[in-house]
Amino acid sequence: MTRPRRIFIADDHGIVRHGLAALVSDSDDLIVAGLAADGRAVLDALDTADWDLLVLDLNMPKVAGSEVFAEVRRRRPALPVLIFSVHAHDALARDFLANGAAGYLAKDLPPDELLAAIRLAAHGAPVPRAPADPPADRPRAPHETLSPREYQVFALVLAHLSPGEIAARLDLGPSTVSTHLARIRQKLGARNVADIVDYAHRAGLA
Repeated sequence: MTRPRRIFIADDHGIVRHGLAALVSDSDDLIVAGLAADGRAVLDALDTADWDLLVLDLNMPKVAGSEVFAEVRRRRPALPVLIFSVHAHDALARDFLANGAAGYLAKDLPPDELLAAIRLAAHGAPVPRAPADPPADRPRAPHETLSPREYQVFALVLAHLSPGEIAARLDLGPSTVSTHLARIRQKLGARNVADIVDYAHRAGLA
């Protein structure tokens, strides 16, 4: 009999983290190898980890999910990483998939589909929910030009966090957040936060 695959779950929301752990624990071929509520805890455990799959939320405190992903790819390139995000953003997903993510899943997936994706990724099989590339003749929408970090800041602006709160949440300096906000405004054609929120509503993102 094949040994159960060991799944490490990293998500900053306790309900999501423990709900996902319960879902994995109910499966005979998967076991929960550990839980983390912030990115630093993932990296601290990484060198001694015996995992078959890391399920990683992007909006993690202390060390952001995008930075955790990059560090995992550097230190443990053979470890599959399944991105688990509230942001159903095709351009962001394509970026992670192009850089080696095993899959990119939205948090609103039904439990059976989520479990099936985790099982596939843990066994090294492709996860069939990669977003389609836009047609070649369709220009990218402004929000699709945001980098992964810019999109994280954008999402936190839409969650009504102040620049100081965003800096604390992502463990960034205030000047770095200000730089990201300036780039976001430039790319979205926005003058201020109100314009950013208005753009998100018009684009169906909020």
